[in-house]
Amino acid sequence: MDMLSLVIPVYNEHESLHILHDKITQVMDDLNTTWEVIYIDDGSKDGSDDILRELQQRDTHVVVATQRRNFGKSLALNVGFELAQGDVIITMDADLQDEPSEIPRLLDKLAEGFDVVSGWKKDRKDPISKTLPSKIANGMTALLTGVNLHDMNSGFKAYRTSCVRSLELYGDLHRYIPALAEDAGFRVAEIPVTHHKRKFGKSKYGPGRLFSAGFDLMTVVFLSRYRRRPLHLFGGTGAALLITGLLINIILTIQWLGGEVLSTRPALILGVLLMVMGVQLLTIGLLAELLVSFIQRNEDPLNTVRQVQRTQPDPQAAPDTSKSDLATG
Repeated sequence: MDMLSLVIPVYNEHESLHILHDKITQVMDDLNTTWEVIYIDDGSKDGSDDILRELQQRDTHVVVATQRRNFGKSLALNVGFELAQGDVIITMDADLQDEPSEIPRLLDKLAEGFDVVSGWKKDRKDPISKTLPSKIANGMTALLTGVNLHDMNSGFKAYRTSCVRSLELYGDLHRYIPALAEDAGFRVAEIPVTHHKRKFGKSKYGPGRLFSAGFDLMTVVFLSRYRRRPLHLFGGTGAALLITGLLINIILTIQWLGGEVLSTRPALILGVLLMVMGVQLLTIGLLAELLVSFIQRNEDPLNTVRQVQRTQPDPQAAPDTSKSDLATG
């Protein structure tokens, strides 16, 4: 590892910053590696920006990115990922609940050949208003994505920079990076880490986050299963609706031929509606397939390859003269 980058979003955490930075500095000194810590001030209004500027003035390892307003953790992390110069990125929260002394353990696990290592807050020191929604979200995520992590949304993670930059992150998809990474063929692991009770301030998240996370989970499931084959989703549903509507209309047609009046039959409207909806979904699926085909033509065909190995020819080996012997024979 040539360089390590720490990415830490900050929003109204002025009481924690000095303590956190001192802990990080001690751990980094023990690691004896080149490092930087990128603090993203996400529109703080409690003086956190002043403390960050002070840290930057006394420590050349510090990089401070100041957002114009509070855009949220996801965009703050995206800023940090873009600015990071290290081969490995560590993300953690600024509220002192994550323990910097666990960083070497995350790095050791990453060195085993993994691309993402998530910190599992096994003994979590949070109220039930946070732990219960988190358990529900983690259970649903494991069920729908097949990525069995105890703490998918843990802010304490280690990434290979090449991995996180190869993923398309937007909105609040940062909380599902392990699922996106595994779907892309990267190796994901999890280790239990120490978790502390919040000392200062209050949590920025509540039970309401469960609903927004649910929509993001739907996006992740769609991207992982149907991103490269959207017709399998739209086409299957559309075909089912079209066939159902067609069968209804065939039965109604037979009845009409037998002399039955259909003008007052709701089933006629239902059959036509199902057929129209089916044709529309099939058309959407075909258009999506065309779009995916266009995008794939512009993608690097090697972007899914982890490593390429070739056997180099031995310069001391005798040249192959079989062809010339045949020519002269």
